[in-house]
Amino acid sequence: MSPGFDPIRRHRLSDQVSAQIQGRIASGELRSGDKLPPERELAESFGVSRGAVREALRNLERTGLVSLQAGARGGAFIGQGDPNLIGDSFRNLYQLGSVSLDELTEARLWLASTVVRVACARATEQDLARLTANVDEAERLFAAGRYDDKIDVHIEFHNLLARSTRNKVMAMLMGAVMEVMRDFAHAAGGERNDFTIRSRRRLLEALHRRDAEAAVAAMSDHLESLRERYRERATRPPG
Repeated sequence: MSPGFDPIRRHRLSDQVSAQIQGRIASGELRSGDKLPPERELAESFGVSRGAVREALRNLERTGLVSLQAGARGGAFIGQGDPNLIGDSFRNLYQLGSVSLDELTEARLWLASTVVRVACARATEQDLARLTANVDEAERLFAAGRYDDKIDVHIEFHNLLARSTRNKVMAMLMGAVMEVMRDFAHAAGGERNDFTIRSRRRLLEALHRRDAEAAVAAMSDHLESLRERYRERATRPPG
């Protein structure tokens, strides 16, 4: 890190401290794993109080840009980012009513179609084995009557499929959408049928054949059916 930061001259001092540190990260001057100077040195360099520095570091920690570690070797380190924050933002928008369930399921349909098509080309045999094991686990839970546990396994199938594209952005987007769908699915309760399992078996057959059109069709048919069922559940009166 280059010595010295620019003195802060505006209101919301902690925000200005955060902005300068973010600027150093964006420029590549600070990289993941780099340790920032102690609070006292940062406060002197910025020309602000240690409280303003502490608040800025905590704000950056919430975004995943900074990791605060305790102990003799602790301190403030540049983090690696937190993809889960995307899911938290989506969840907040849904809970606040800014995003409807229908919009989420429609976006999920578009995203899943792209993921399936790319997965047909990029998924390895190990990826396909993990997907198959996931469906086997869902089937075992269904047979045992563990319907709510089956929900999380079904959610993980989509995340495994997205990771098989070898595109981190696609995997993060899928993970964010599926976290919101997880909340809704658990609130609605697990399905008492093997509809999803049978659909997954058809999808896996198409993936093994590298038949993108058949795979997309299998996923799209499944999600369209889910969308209708989600609509029914969302409008069903309580009790």
